[in-house]
Amino acid sequence: MCRVVDLRQAVLAKNDVAAQVLRTELTARGTTVVNLLSSPGSGKTALLERELLLARERGVAVAALTADLATENDAVRLARSGVPVKQVLTDGLCHLEAAMLGRHLDGWLPADTRLLFVENVGNLVCPAGYDLGESLRVVLASVTEGEDKPLKYPTAFGLAQLVVVTKTDIARAVEFDEAAFRANVEQVNPGVEVVLTSARAGEGLGVLLDRALAAGEGTGTHTPVMARQQHTHGHGHTHGHGDTHDHDREHEHEHDHEHDHGEDHVHDEDRDHPHVHPVAQTR
Repeated sequence: MCRVVDLRQAVLAKNDVAAQVLRTELTARGTTVVNLLSSPGSGKTALLERELLLARERGVAVAALTADLATENDAVRLARSGVPVKQVLTDGLCHLEAAMLGRHLDGWLPADTRLLFVENVGNLVCPAGYDLGESLRVVLASVTEGEDKPLKYPTAFGLAQLVVVTKTDIARAVEFDEAAFRANVEQVNPGVEVVLTSARAGEGLGVLLDRALAAGEGTGTHTPVMARQQHTHGHGHTHGHGDTHDHDREHEHEHDHEHDHGEDHVHDEDRDHPHVHPVAQTR
């Protein structure tokens, strides 16, 4: 049993080192990473698409990387915003990791990118334990998921620097109790900001972009109590899952939505069969 715990802590410690290196490198070039976590179907892709469009309107150089187990659906949607978008297919891996992210950014991320939004795999368990070198960690939950979501996933919500509620245009129909949700968030993450949004109705549009820009400037970013405990006590006290994962996946794919089909495959030294399938970006 101790061996399993030690292995998990070693994996997470290695990831933290890679995350800090990536954070330092991207900060030096003026790029802020925003890590978006949520359950599947929370509406984060729809909200992110609106935020990317708004960033373009404001003249903010922005890019997005989205990760899924399969399909390029989210990347195709995000590419409609006209910003650089890349799809990463994890082939079963339930989260992104810092070293993996760094490899996918190498040679792809435009040099002038001010904000990079990373849409993590839809999952509130595994991704919660992995720092991606982000300057802002955002957890999203739709009004349909229940007010007790923060209590069921305390690590994900407890490490969030911003909590975003989505699909508020149907809050009344599903009898969403905003006060109860806020109280549950406060219980696991005292002081974190909770923002109400609706991609369809436009409620709260631009708040995510504003908070991301502020994080890049080093202002107003919430420091969760759980994050302080993590720094003091180590990973064993804060990571809420005991799974260890195979980090040498056989088929990890990345899809660049800036270029045309037909470019040569690019091989990643840490993967057995990774492929790059560029896809034409919709302008």
